[in-house]
Amino acid sequence: MMEKMIALQQKRRSKKGGFTLVELIVVLVILAILAALLIPALTGYIDRAKEKNVIAETRQCVMAAQTLYDEAYANVAKKGTAAIPSDTDILELAELTGKGKLGTGDKAVKFDGNKVSQWVYTNNGVTCTFTGSSYKCDK
Repeated sequence: MMEKMIALQQKRRSKKGGFTLVELIVVLVILAILAALLIPALTGYIDRAKEKNVIAETRQCVMAAQTLYDEAYANVAKKGTAAIPSDTDILELAELTGKGKLGTGDKAVKFDGNKVSQWVYTNNGVTCTFTGSSYKCDK
């Protein structure tokens, strides 16, 4: 009797075993549930990354505008005023030509004395406003 049981166990072990269809479906369902929980969290990270990108591009534009304004100021007489640089020159110096767009009208760029005091830049549906020392993003 014992020999028959041992022979039966050895016979079972020698067969190539695999996963059953039910086991595979259970694993796939668990993976789908985990993915469904993870997707909303990832979209939040993607939105924040887009905002950080637009803030970085706005900083580039502000630095480019300040640089061009300083160069123009250095080229005029000591008591003269420098010309405000054009949008295309600013985007070209910031290496952002064709990526985003500047604000429209008188709210796009403002200078306070010799310093950029306001800047509005939009890219990927996110608008970033620079106001003297801080950056604020709006969708």
